[in-house]
Amino acid sequence: MVLALVVSGAVVALVLLGLFVFGLRRRLIQRSGGTFDCSLRWDVAADESEPGGKGWIYGVARYNGDRIEWFRVFSYAPRPRRVLERPAIEVLARRTPQGEEELALLSDSVVLGCAHRDTRLELAMSEDALTGFLAWLEAAPPGQRVNVA
Repeated sequence: MVLALVVSGAVVALVLLGLFVFGLRRRLIQRSGGTFDCSLRWDVAADESEPGGKGWIYGVARYNGDRIEWFRVFSYAPRPRRVLERPAIEVLARRTPQGEEELALLSDSVVLGCAHRDTRLELAMSEDALTGFLAWLEAAPPGQRVNVA
């Protein structure tokens, strides 16, 4: 009986510690400011009728100079999962979520089709975050190529 209580107490303590570390990580990411909620779909097929790419992953993006660092929300990793450099981002299209995407994304999201080097990706963010993202792209230093659709 005592062993069962000790084991269940240890499990509860580990769960609480995990939740605390999870919240602390999110706070540390947002500490420097310039963050926004941003879902990501990596390696999208050029033709939407072709299968390919991964599903939507919910995350937080952070501006860091000429880069956007993208972190998975449901992760303990202290480093960004993806890093997008401003000169390598090319905006290809903008659309609203379609079909099952409406369930996978936050409400009122806008999907931005992009290319980063040779990889096609999609970013889903709020209208306000999209305005800030496009302004950040257009604010590139002189001489950098920027393509905003």
